[in-house]
Amino acid sequence: MKDEFDFIRSIKPAYTKREELIEGIGDDAALYRVDSAWDEIACVDTMVEGVHFTKDTMDPEQVGRKALAVNISDIAAMGGTPLFYLVSISIPKSGWSEEELKQVYRGLHAIGNEYEIDLIGGDTVSTQDGLTLSVTVIGKVERNRKLLRKNAEAGDVVFLTGTVGGSAAGLSYLLKETMQEHAYKDSYVHAHQTPNPHVKAGRILSRSGFRISLNDVSDGIASEAKEIAEASCVSVVLEEECLPSPEGFDAYSSEQRLDWMLYGGEDFVLIGTVSEKNWLHVEEMFKNQNESIYKVGFVEEGNGTVYLMNNENKYILDKKGYNHFSSEE
Repeated sequence: MKDEFDFIRSIKPAYTKREELIEGIGDDAALYRVDSAWDEIACVDTMVEGVHFTKDTMDPEQVGRKALAVNISDIAAMGGTPLFYLVSISIPKSGWSEEELKQVYRGLHAIGNEYEIDLIGGDTVSTQDGLTLSVTVIGKVERNRKLLRKNAEAGDVVFLTGTVGGSAAGLSYLLKETMQEHAYKDSYVHAHQTPNPHVKAGRILSRSGFRISLNDVSDGIASEAKEIAEASCVSVVLEEECLPSPEGFDAYSSEQRLDWMLYGGEDFVLIGTVSEKNWLHVEEMFKNQNESIYKVGFVEEGNGTVYLMNNENKYILDKKGYNHFSSEE
């Protein structure tokens, strides 16, 4: 790259989509208005080369798309609507061409267009290490409609808004950990490389007006259920036979399937709870919107423990999943 500012101009969107925007790229900061009836949401995630991705597992456009997708998923987990995003990119001295970097931004722009959100700023710096991409997303949700982890209560139904395990299976193929040929291999790889945040599902839940706890599945459902259980001071019981898996998962051993589903992560579906009396209403709302939702367990009195129930057996699930500062997964 010859000039930072020429590059910024080259990736500036030709038009904007949100009427709330006052000033985007081109000034010291972005300005936007939020109506008094709405709460603002802001979140940030970072993807680091060699930790979250490599060129062997994702192409530059997929890297950009996923960096924004994981943040959109956090907005979905609050029941919100994503509006704007900012990108901070740390570019290594070698290993990435300007064309590849533009492809990263093409991936960002592509999913931004899908969800009608605007790029409004960021920062571009150099680094001695691998590419680092940090994305901040700002969204909004109706006041008093935030779907928080701490909202679960004993007696609630536990649900998922999609299947789990597909992304982990896809990554296993990309890393050549799994060599078994499979008819759905490409769909699993696609699930890992191009996740689709469940914003519509989050909005259905938010608009329901019911007391709902919610989390997105980035680190695996065992970990995400644990976060809900701890925040709500309850215990969560997941029923193994009810966990929804992608089509074709029966070809793998039960141990492999369960490991991917519980601990694989990066499915970016939503896991949450709702009172049993309101569950049928939620189920009907999803059916009317042609969206999937699955009852996968229940909440009971407890102290932050997550259990897996298999037939009549019930045992504690560890909070495994990816941890940046642990030598164990």
